[in-house]
Amino acid sequence: MNTSKFDIADYLDSKEMIAEYLNTILEDGNNADVIIAIGHIAKAIGMTKISEETGLSRSSLYKALSAGSKPQFATIMKVLKAIGGQIQVNPISA
Repeated sequence: MNTSKFDIADYLDSKEMIAEYLNTILEDGNNADVIIAIGHIAKAIGMTKISEETGLSRSSLYKALSAGSKPQFATIMKVLKAIGGQIQVNPISA
């Protein structure tokens, strides 16, 4: 039996799906999970497109959004903007 490797990027095919995925990771994940999730989203949209919109090279993006990386906040903000996202703060209910 042949099976293919699961790749979440294959399922991030709409803005709504991307937002739901990232919001879930932001709520339940840690810093590393968020960075990897942003990488999945960038891959789903296309690293070349994200590279063009951020002004960062594809290799820099792959490196910044890989497991174990610690990208600068400015890099994360550029990528979030390129993928059509934004950070919003809401008060936490007690």
